[in-house]
Formats: sequence, structure tokens, C-alpha cells
Amino acid sequence: MNEQFLNAVANSKLLNEKPDNETLLKMYSLYKQATDGDNVGEAPSNPFDFVAKAKYNAWEALKGTSKEDAMQHYITLVDKLKG
Repeated sequence: MNEQFLNAVANSKLLNEKPDNETLLKMYSLYKQATDGDNVGEAPSNPFDFVAKAKYNAWEALKGTSKEDAMQHYITLVDKLKG
């Protein structure tokens, strides 16, 4: 599955169209969960850093998801985006 995941990561950079922000956030959080596991960092302290807060919250929402499940969801999402 690692090889499929790495292929999906490479393919995500070759998509014909840039995904919308919600999809990009999902891709980010799945990638982080697949590679780093549960988010153990602190929430962003700057209340006006909306991007960092959104990324943190998206990754935090996947807490408890196994790395393998996150990889599979990432692969599935990229395959769907490829069409």
C-alpha cells in the first residue's frame, strides 16, 4: 500500500484541475494522518491565521484513524479526482 500511496501523492501534483479548498484540506489532513499519525501539536495561537487553523482542525478530526486507513482514503480520493 505504501507504493500506491506514494503514486497517489505523485499523481495529486498532476491533476488537470486544481481541487477546491475543501478537497485540498481533506487531502492535506489525510496525507498528514498517513505520514505522521495523530496530530499532537498545539492549535495555532494566532486567531487570524485561518489557513493554519483549518489545517489543524481537519487533521485533528482524523485523530484515531490508522495510517493505513488514511492512506487508503487518500488513494481513493486522488483516483476519484483523476477521473
